[in-house]
Amino acid sequence: MYNAILIADSGSSKTDWVTVKDGFHVKSVSTKGINPYFQSFKEIKDEIETSLIPQLAGIYVDAVYFYGAGCIFDKADIVRDAICSSMKTHEVFVYSDLLAAAHSTCGNNAGIACILGTGSNSCFFDGERIVKNVPSLGFILGDEGGGATLGRLLISDLFKELLPEYIKEDFFKKYNFTQAEVLDRVYRQPFPNRFLAAFSPFLLEHIEVPEIHTLVFKNFVSFFNRNVLHYDYKKYEVNFIGSIAYHYKDLLKEAAEYINVRIGKILKNPISGLVDYYNFKL
Repeated sequence: MYNAILIADSGSSKTDWVTVKDGFHVKSVSTKGINPYFQSFKEIKDEIETSLIPQLAGIYVDAVYFYGAGCIFDKADIVRDAICSSMKTHEVFVYSDLLAAAHSTCGNNAGIACILGTGSNSCFFDGERIVKNVPSLGFILGDEGGGATLGRLLISDLFKELLPEYIKEDFFKKYNFTQAEVLDRVYRQPFPNRFLAAFSPFLLEHIEVPEIHTLVFKNFVSFFNRNVLHYDYKKYEVNFIGSIAYHYKDLLKEAAEYINVRIGKILKNPISGLVDYYNFKL
């Protein structure tokens, strides 16, 4: 038995947990995603008790620092209460995934932190808290640069025959969806954002095709124009976490140079940065 702090980074599909003892990353485990917008107190509690706690045998958790999608306002209390009721510790802190991006990439320094994953978000962090946030608005009204928006643009261009015929053939050979099935998944089935974001690898595989390159490039430029330019981008570098930022980093840097924005860190996920943050902080 040893004492440790527990740090979590959660999306809707997966949660990464790490234990840290005396400044060292000791153990990593994973569970299903935890998102209070889509899950009840009981569902979250059950996931912690059945999937997480058995993997932490022999570890006494002094404090939990949980960062997750949907963990804002009163929704954060649902996650906090579920953790407190499942684990012996009452030192539980629940924060948004956007603050995870800030803590992971900026540490205790002021800067601009962004998320480019299934969705997108951004903020200005003053070294202690988020002081400005342009709302992401989701993949219908916003989420520029995010995987769901890129997938939406791809699907739209495919069905409107704005892409080369061989790209359309490659797409339907790989995914085997009819137009009716796509529309059903987008407009009638749950989690259309996840469905659309799943087409991001196809875009990456064909990124050298001029029409695909232009589609992604323009959407990254849109992300900068509609979000980042609202912050003091001339003074501060712009940092990113998320799978889209990581896998498309060359094109993201190309778009940033076009807008005259300086890129800082680009991380696939925030966990390593969060471990460093708490090692320094604690």
